[in-house]
Amino acid sequence: MLQKQLGERENQLQAMSSKFCSLREERKHEEMVVAMEEENCSLRQVVTEQESKLAEQNKLISELQGTVSQLQAEVLTSRHHIHKQQRAQEAIQSQAETLQHRELQTRVALERVTSRFERYRSKIIQATFSTAGSKPPQAEVTDEEVLEAMQKIINERMEFHQMLKQKGIKVPSLHSIDSATSLPPSAKGRRKSPAR
Repeated sequence: MLQKQLGERENQLQAMSSKFCSLREERKHEEMVVAMEEENCSLRQVVTEQESKLAEQNKLISELQGTVSQLQAEVLTSRHHIHKQQRAQEAIQSQAETLQHRELQTRVALERVTSRFERYRSKIIQATFSTAGSKPPQAEVTDEEVLEAMQKIINERMEFHQMLKQKGIKVPSLHSIDSATSLPPSAKGRRKSPAR
């Protein structure tokens, strides 16, 4: 009887041990899924911020290019007047030099803005191709290719989330994670661009 009871107790202990191991594995898996969803949210937020900054930089570049074109046209007009009005040559030459100086200043500002734009673009590329499973680009990539790669990462995360749900694994919804990780408008305004 004692041997039989001991055997039953041993079987019960083994069953409980197996159950605890299974629970630990399930909890570890859930934590991994939550971490991946948080990273997915963070990536989408980075994409939104960088796209907004990219749009601002493009607008500023367009304005500066328009200013440069306008100033170049003014310089040509001034030179034409110099040839046409020899008596006012000194005054018009002074005006042309002033316009050339403004054009140079505008070109310097345009180069500075272009440099900032390239830094933002580099950060976007680095954030896109530094994620797990992404291959680093072998050649120069276009803006459309970068946005497609980031959208692909987001889609893969969403597909993985759906696959886990279809398999019956309990995972938090993407909407609840977005709501939990999103910042209030005042906090978003103070947030700096994340360094990757």
